[in-house]
Amino acid sequence: MKKPSSKIREEIARLHEQLKQAETREAERIGRIALKAGLGEIEIDETELQIAFEELAKHFRAGRPRSTAGKIAGGARAGAASGATVTSGAHAGDGSEA
Repeated sequence: MKKPSSKIREEIARLHEQLKQAETREAERIGRIALKAGLGEIEIDETELQIAFEELAKHFRAGRPRSTAGKIAGGARAGAASGATVTSGAHAGDGSEA
């Protein structure tokens, strides 16, 4: 039996709310990580920051090996950060475009 359009609309509205909540959780998670990495303390244009995040996403989507926490704590983070052109984080933790 086919669903009436009102039920489909209700389901779409419910799914939109679930999507909004999931995006908020993801944005908060990424924002916390960015702040821990120090992005909140440096100046950068939001577009430039988004480009840097897109490059980071490509890195992990390509299946490259991930650094372990020990390597990051041991100095790999400093080496990675020095090679990046990221210079701001005013919008990094606000979650508006995650």
